[in-house]
Amino acid sequence: MPRPTSTPRAWKRIFWRQILLALGLLGLFLYGLPKFRDGGRWLAQLKCPCELSLLNQSQRAPGQADMLLMAAHPRHRHLETLIPMGVCPSATMSLLRDNFTGALHPWARPEVLTCTPWGAPIIWDGTFDPDVAQQEASQQNLTIGLTVFAVGRYLEKYLERFLETAEQHFMVGQRVVYYVFTERPGAVPRVTLGPDRRLRVERVVRERRWQDVSMARMRTLHAALGGRLGREAHFVFCMDVDQHFSGAFGPEALAESVAQLHSWHYHWPRWLLPFERDVRSAAALTRGEGDFYYHAAVFGGSVAALRGLTAHCALGLAWDRARGLEASWHDESHLNKFFWLHKPTKVLSPEFCWSPDIGPRAEIRRPRLLWAPKEYRLLRD
Repeated sequence: MPRPTSTPRAWKRIFWRQILLALGLLGLFLYGLPKFRDGGRWLAQLKCPCELSLLNQSQRAPGQADMLLMAAHPRHRHLETLIPMGVCPSATMSLLRDNFTGALHPWARPEVLTCTPWGAPIIWDGTFDPDVAQQEASQQNLTIGLTVFAVGRYLEKYLERFLETAEQHFMVGQRVVYYVFTERPGAVPRVTLGPDRRLRVERVVRERRWQDVSMARMRTLHAALGGRLGREAHFVFCMDVDQHFSGAFGPEALAESVAQLHSWHYHWPRWLLPFERDVRSAAALTRGEGDFYYHAAVFGGSVAALRGLTAHCALGLAWDRARGLEASWHDESHLNKFFWLHKPTKVLSPEFCWSPDIGPRAEIRRPRLLWAPKEYRLLRD
């Protein structure tokens, strides 16, 4: 009797078994059997291996350093790309449009996730027409704000390059107003600005700890958005100063509410993302909550939307402080809680804020922002 041939269904079953086996082996290779239970928990609490320098020896759990060094190894970072990001459903692809880029082209990037479960676009190079974005923004006669905090040694170390590269790449051809928040206005470098581009410097109080500087910015931004910044700008981006622009960051990034995928975590499964897990904190998310892990180095939106975001985060931070609590990743933890409750209308791919420490990846075609080397011991003393 002839042997029956394999059906397509059987081949599909074999294929998915192989995928699951590969992912299982990858997990064991990355994290190791002896350390999986304890080390994996610690890894989920850290945003990237560069943060290892922030923790002294007494603060590290058993196996934590080994876990971080393994994750930092280029071979392991390369294998991480085998973890699938997901696929945007065809029905959703055909509906993706944007106020600034018109019809999007998510099918141009089949190797990456180009939409969220709630139908918001994830913007990758090749999915939009930059010329259409420029025309749409110009027709709307917009003013775009860019805020940055340069406090302590961060001012001398990073601010000048941040502003100079912003002049080259950020919203070129649009009206832009920069807001620099610092405790030393007189030390802000003089940068040559193009037409229709202004720089304003706002004095802030120097906080005692760097964590407090990070957390106080939500309160400061909320006040600024309710004042002159809110009257001057239609859309605002809030960015960290320890990075620089390396490519066009244009109107394709504009939307009512904009979140940035964290470059160290966009391939990670949700259970491993470093959301706040202390249920006493206002930033807490349970194991079943959270969509993506967003980076607080870049977020933006309309003035009204950012007023809501900064108010939520400032209130959450005040709630925690009144109870002697501090979320693991400070304002970023609260930002992730906000975006879980209030979904962003646009998500920027890691191309818009990339860490060179990860190394090159085929899916990162044209980085827009690059992290500067982290020198925490020098800058945060």
